[in-house]
Amino acid sequence: MKKEIFTTKTIVATGLGAALFMVLFMFVKVPSPVPETNLQVAYGVSVFFAAVFGPLCGFLVAFIGHALSDFLSYGAPWWSWVVASGVSALIAGLSFYKLKVEEGEFDTKDMITFNIFQIAANAVAWLIVAPALDIIIYSEPTNIVFAQGAIAFLLDSLTAGIVGTLLLLAYSKTKTKKGTLSKE
Repeated sequence: MKKEIFTTKTIVATGLGAALFMVLFMFVKVPSPVPETNLQVAYGVSVFFAAVFGPLCGFLVAFIGHALSDFLSYGAPWWSWVVASGVSALIAGLSFYKLKVEEGEFDTKDMITFNIFQIAANAVAWLIVAPALDIIIYSEPTNIVFAQGAIAFLLDSLTAGIVGTLLLLAYSKTKTKKGTLSKE
């Protein structure tokens, strides 16, 4: 079955996901020892939307949600991290093409596949994109941005792995598996 990434359902999910991401990003966080770096439950939500609705949806959920959260909290988005949030969900969303969550399937193999994608996504976003853009856009000190990126990578991989996997598992249980209905 060919998966479509631009449907009315995806557009609605993007809006809802971005709003949920924004609220969670603003209010559900645990500070880390590194300044301006927190454990964020919102990243588990963004990868969930990315895995179910596709990489574009995931990107927009994280990008818009993070930008709005920064704007409301600080008056302006911190664009390097907003872009990195979007990139992490975009790359994690490539698992959309491998998973069959909408068909009610999410077994151990799928969990491993999803987590490989989200760990790779977080590595690219937080070890490369965020520090590089912090240096290019804001002239931030190299040692600080790479320390923040390393902590963000660890925390976001952990959060996305636990929250994202649990959400996908629960969501898959709400779907009827193909071939489980019989005619009487």
